[in-house]
Amino acid sequence: MLKVIALDLEGTLISNAMSQIPRPGLYAFLEGCKSITDRVVIYTTVKEAIFRNIAGLLVSEGTAPKWFSTIEYVNWKGKTKDLRLIPNNEMSSSVLVDDFHKYIHKGQECRWVEIAQFDHPYPDNDSELKIILSRLMSM
Repeated sequence: MLKVIALDLEGTLISNAMSQIPRPGLYAFLEGCKSITDRVVIYTTVKEAIFRNIAGLLVSEGTAPKWFSTIEYVNWKGKTKDLRLIPNNEMSSSVLVDDFHKYIHKGQECRWVEIAQFDHPYPDNDSELKIILSRLMSM
């Protein structure tokens, strides 16, 4: 059973921090993640204050559940997203959902759930979050 699902923001849940276009199915994906694990956290290169503004906007628009605005944020430094930096985390029961392979910490590739990048022209029929949620539910 997964105990932590770490989520990237840009290219995974939204377009990017500038345009902030939510990926289709975002609300259902977030609620689905919350239903299958103890903890859902954000693991992004976007600074926390900017992320909190984006999360608040997504909640106010109804494209993300209310709890998303207060989701646990992982502070990190370095070039990769090391799952060991998530406080009180057992790496063997956690995953990182991310679209960018260069952020995956060496030796943790088996904990990476790769999602196709949400990129221009930001298709309305994108179903990646639905596909990834199904994969997470089977882990």
